[in-house]
Amino acid sequence: MAKITGIGGVFLKCKGDSAALAAWYQKHLGLQLEVFGGAVLRWPDDKAEDGGLTVWHLADRDSQWFSPSDSSFMINYRVDGLDEMLAQLRAADIAIVGGPESHENGKFAWIMDPDGNKVELWEPMLWDDKNKGA
Repeated sequence: MAKITGIGGVFLKCKGDSAALAAWYQKHLGLQLEVFGGAVLRWPDDKAEDGGLTVWHLADRDSQWFSPSDSSFMINYRVDGLDEMLAQLRAADIAIVGGPESHENGKFAWIMDPDGNKVELWEPMLWDDKNKGA
């Protein structure tokens, strides 16, 4: 049987200027843009202890997980240094809408992009109950 093996792409329908939104992701989250205007993320670039993984999950229809966004999706981006990323975002006057929080599998924080999409930032760590609340 065929099966899903990872994320093949993340596609956002922009509410405004797609080039400006792409530039925001490049400037503030370090996403390297290619000539075609998008980005290609490769697992070998990720040096986290977990070896790279992607979580797929369905939220209940009454979930507030994506709030304050009214989008029906949220993307989790792996980052290599959450504290440094949050400092960069604060310096650029980008509000942190949640976190940072420490969980068994790493540290998380949430921001909103200029289109009103909630973005989850994750610094992955090997699963360890001692990470929670650290």
